[in-house]
Formats: sequence, structure tokens, C-alpha cells
Amino acid sequence: MSKSQLSKALSGVAAIAGVGHSDWIADYAAVRGGAKPHDSFGYGAIALKRALEDAGIDKSEIDGLVSGPPTAHERMCEVLGIDPSWGAQADAMMGIQAAAMAIHAGMCEVVALVYGNDQRSAAVNYGGSNAAGGNAFLSYIYHAPWGFTSQGALYAIMLRRFMHDTGFTEADMGQVAVAQRLHASLNPHAIMQKRVTIEDYLATNYVTEPLHLLDYCLINDGGVAFIMMSAERARRGKRKPAVIHGIGRHDLSREATSLAPRLTNFYRPAQAKVAEQVFNMAGVGPKDMSCLQIYDSFSVHIPLALEGYGYCGYGEAAKFLRETGISLERGLPVNTSGGHLSESYMQGWNHQVEAVRQIRGECGDRQVPDCRYVHYSSDVAGKALSIIYGH
Repeated sequence: MSKSQLSKALSGVAAIAGVGHSDWIADYAAVRGGAKPHDSFGYGAIALKRALEDAGIDKSEIDGLVSGPPTAHERMCEVLGIDPSWGAQADAMMGIQAAAMAIHAGMCEVVALVYGNDQRSAAVNYGGSNAAGGNAFLSYIYHAPWGFTSQGALYAIMLRRFMHDTGFTEADMGQVAVAQRLHASLNPHAIMQKRVTIEDYLATNYVTEPLHLLDYCLINDGGVAFIMMSAERARRGKRKPAVIHGIGRHDLSREATSLAPRLTNFYRPAQAKVAEQVFNMAGVGPKDMSCLQIYDSFSVHIPLALEGYGYCGYGEAAKFLRETGISLERGLPVNTSGGHLSESYMQGWNHQVEAVRQIRGECGDRQVPDCRYVHYSSDVAGKALSIIYGH
């Protein structure tokens, strides 16, 4: 079977039947007050319990488990009381891909994907000489001798180059923070719900110029879990499932540690490959999407993805943000929960909770009318991956 045939074979095979997460607001407040409500495994266990309730199934039906970083897979199985016949350790993006393939191959029938992270209470360092991940994962660490040791520095350089090449401005960048805070104000689960203006955004301090404070994601504790099964079985379940119609992935590995692929071409070559895969697999295109959920550890991910996946032409992101818009009030809604900037930093997991809830029509004041397809995009650490959810 060719790669193209395999991709088409996966379309419509699997679906998310249940989602759950911890109480991000309460835990954020508790940690700020000096408490530590749970460790990473505890947050994952809370999320799984709620996902099982959401799906209307018993834990005994789970025969596959994906454990998200930073938790150890064997320990997660032990804590949750699950002895799966199939398992994997993967992030929010690759976990969905792996689970879909496992279900398609008949290796398991019901997969729980569980993520827990006590990153704020554990004071995880995402910058500096001892940044989380070290040389094994975060390639910019190789540049530490020259003082380049943080993700913020990387994305600041990317944004500066993007601004130079396209005429993009800081005010254009502020459109992202403003739109996502608007969405968060309509989300009872979001940590940061106070609306902001472009003037508010520009008035905040630089963290790493040209990135302002509101360009950075939150750092908070929490957990997320999904229950995934065949689409056929999910349709017989308690709730309307979010069916996976398309999955695409392409990495930028050549010259990766030099950071050249991201600093010269951003993610565009990988995004073009992924767009071809995911849209062809789903049989739809950018114009068919009801909303987008874009991984946003930093706000600059948004304009890069809009261009890379064909929602506007190269160099046209500023025009798109100004004239079309990315909010529920105007244009194509992006990160309708508030995303990592305003809802919760769950490393791509919470975006997919929002995708499922939008497909189900459960989002209340922030619900996208007649939501049929949701495109989830993640472009981080030199790899691009997209998933299209739908009915």
C-alpha cells in the first residue's frame, strides 16, 4: 500500500468520543498561593476520570494508552490502573496519529490519551542553561555558548525576520492576543478572561523584543485526556463524536540544529507538504474550515500557519488579520477557547478539546455556528502536523 493509499485508508476510521480536563483556573490560583494540588500523574488521572464520564464508558474498556510527556508511560499505566495491550509515549499531535493507526490496524479498540503536567508548581525552566528538554529535544540549546537558550529568543528572531520580509508590524501581531483574549472572555475554563485592546498589547513590556508579554503562552499546571475509538463505535456512544478526517505530518530535519529551516523559510516547506496530505485525505480545503485551532506557545505561530496552510498568500498575513480577521466577531475564528495565550498551556492538548466541543456544538457563547470542520495545526520543534476534525 502506498503512502497516499494508507493516508486515505485512515480517513474517517477513528474518532474522539470523550474529553476531560482538570480545573485550570482553581489550580492556577492554588499554585500562585503556594499550594501544589497534584503532581503530573494526578492531573492526568483527574482528566481521564472526566473523559470517561464524558464518553460514557468504563475504564475496563480501555485497551490502549498514550501517555503524554513529561510523565513516564509505565508509571502512568500503574497510577491509572490500566494494563493496555497497546501503548505509546507521545505528544498531543503524534499521539492522535499513533492511536488512529493502532485502531485501524486492529491492535486495540479503545485508546485513552492522557496528559498531565505540574510545570508551574514544579518551576519547570523553559529557558536558560538548564531549560527543559536540553540537547535531546530543543535544538536551540546548541547555541547556549552565545547566550541563545530560550524558545522566546527563537520565536523573537523568527518574528523579526518575518517582519523584515513581509512588512508585518507589532500592531498586526497584537491582533492575535486581542482576538484570543476575546474568546477566552467567553470561556468559563480560561485562566485569562479580561479582554484587551491593541493599545493594551503595545503598552506591555517586551520580554524578548519584538515579542511582548501578551505574545507568550501561560505556564500552568493541569491535565487533559481523550477517549478515542473507531468512528463506527463512537457514533453509538453517549455523545456526538469528533471524527478524524485527515492527518498530515512533515518534519524539517535537515540543518535542524542550525535552526535554518525555521529562520529562513519559517515552517513553510513542511506546512505545504502537510496541507497537501491533510486536505487531500479529508477531501476538503481551507475554505471548508469552520474554525482553526493553532498551537500557540507564542503568538507568531498564528500568522505563519495562516500563510503556510493556504488561508492567505505568503506575505499576506497582516492583510488577513486586518481585513478578514480571526475572531468570533469577524472573519475566520482562530483558537476559539483562548488558546495557550489565554486559556491554558497544555501543549496542544487543550486545542483539541476545543475542536471536539466545537464539532459537538457545546461551546455556548463562543460556539461557531454550523461548525462542520475544525483544522488543528501544530508547528513546533521543526515538525509540522495537522488534524482535521469533523462530523
